[in-house]
Amino acid sequence: MNKDPGITTELEAAAFRRLLAHLQERTDVQNIELMNLAGFCRNCLSRWLREEAGKQGQSLEDGSAREYVYGMPYPEWKARYQTEASADQKAAFEKNREPD
Repeated sequence: MNKDPGITTELEAAAFRRLLAHLQERTDVQNIELMNLAGFCRNCLSRWLREEAGKQGQSLEDGSAREYVYGMPYPEWKARYQTEASADQKAAFEKNREPD
């Protein structure tokens, strides 16, 4: 990785934007599938974004963070693309879920 912290930050930001664009294009991939396979989903990304904003003293509402990640308001994305999780998907989610 580049030793210049500014360049490193630019590269990380560009990679994050590509990840978001990829997830916005892959509306067929459901959040539960992401959670079951990778342990994070679009909602996690929006929460992490909001939490990092808070660490920087910035206010970022949940709805705004989700809209940034989803590329549209979250309720609209859910209505257009979210499908009911299968029993197998729900079981895998519960099995892998971290305790509260």
